[in-house]
Amino acid sequence: DWVGINLDDGGSLMAFQMRDKQAAAIWSAMTLGSSSGAVVRRSGVDAVRFTAGRRWRSARTGTTYPVEWDITLADGRRLRLQPRMDDQELDSRRSTGAVYWEGAVRVFEMGAGPDPGPEVGRGYLEMTGYAERLRM
Repeated sequence: DWVGINLDDGGSLMAFQMRDKQAAAIWSAMTLGSSSGAVVRRSGVDAVRFTAGRRWRSARTGTTYPVEWDITLADGRRLRLQPRMDDQELDSRRSTGAVYWEGAVRVFEMGAGPDPGPEVGRGYLEMTGYAERLRM
């Protein structure tokens, strides 16, 4: 699971996690850039936490993807990703051999409650390994 985000304040976030067969994170990393140019990098299993939310099922492939995510950064800041539209699945079995989801997301700042706060950016989310395991 990978995300690249442009924040409205001029900052940016790139984060990813690698999952095991049970979908538990085994490695993650993030790079958070501020509008002033300061950069924070973290890596390790707890560098950034991805928590799956609402799921969507593809009518074409039958694959279910977590299309909404809460991302918790090392400093405790929480962001919610919501897709611009659910159906952003790509079937590239004839070229790369993968079926995966990648597309545009809206980014919201999360407060203490379950509902998202203000929209704070836009980004791109990519998820692989949900249809079948990638062969390297």
